[in-house]
Amino acid sequence: MATATSTDAIDLLVYGPVKPVINSGFAAPFVAHTIESKNDLTRLTDDVAARIRGIAVTGLVATDSSVLARFPKLEMVASFGVGYDHVDSAYAREHGIVVTHTPDVLTEEVADTALGLLIATLREFVRADRYLRSGQWETRGDYPLTRGSLRGRTVGIVGLGRIGKAVARRLDAMQVPVVYHSRRPAEGVAYKHYPNLMDMAKAVETLVVITPGGAATRHLIDAEVLKALGPEGVVVNVARGTVIDEAALIAALKDGTILGAGLDVFEREPKVPDELRALPNTVLLPHMGSASVVTRRAMEQLVVDNLKAWFAGKAPLTPIPETPVKGR
Repeated sequence: MATATSTDAIDLLVYGPVKPVINSGFAAPFVAHTIESKNDLTRLTDDVAARIRGIAVTGLVATDSSVLARFPKLEMVASFGVGYDHVDSAYAREHGIVVTHTPDVLTEEVADTALGLLIATLREFVRADRYLRSGQWETRGDYPLTRGSLRGRTVGIVGLGRIGKAVARRLDAMQVPVVYHSRRPAEGVAYKHYPNLMDMAKAVETLVVITPGGAATRHLIDAEVLKALGPEGVVVNVARGTVIDEAALIAALKDGTILGAGLDVFEREPKVPDELRALPNTVLLPHMGSASVVTRRAMEQLVVDNLKAWFAGKAPLTPIPETPVKGR
């Protein structure tokens, strides 16, 4: 693969919602072409598509085989975010295309969000805030005692990767026992590993979900898992909305199968079912786990740096494991 020089034009596609650092991050020899949605790809001429060598995917826009196949010279897809189930990594691997993502730089922010969601859900902080603002504290007295508390709970983490470990460290500091479920035991941790999710759900009252999305984990948290948690059960999801069976979750929240849920992600974002929004025992966030200025800038810069490294003849900084890099 040729290394770009100052006289070589390197055509890139910046694909998805505008991200300031990414959209302004490429100077010569790069030539950036901006398309904000899959529907707008038809505006890209065949002549330009034939020259595209890299794609910066700036959001959860579908980057499937029908998209990737338009670019015969494509070498790299640099995706914004740690999750990359919106990118067809199997197609990329088969066609020698490297895919990168943005891990590490968002780990602590998302872990903070997960813990905040957990505490807010258990202690009903959002409902209590509304209680005060509506004047009910003055007219009706103190807010009722909350059933939920971190005290006496064991938290089961579904997926003990970078973010899962960061969540566990926070719970350690708060003296909350942690166990976890994953396909394989994680290295370097002393937490109890459950190879079977149902076994863990029966042993805990609380699940924090931070596992990759995609077909392999679709509806991993289903009605049976929720039932196993029991009436004091709480679920927090900062992974992908598809990991939880949303219909089963709504039913479990309605009938008291579980106590509550804190959700940052949903099955059909940005659409959230009216039934879910109406439930008082939920805390719902608009997919903002990493959404601080400092973290998002770092994520955007990593997208830019991955593409620049590759076209400087270097190894990409954060490739996904499904598309191994050869020869660099």
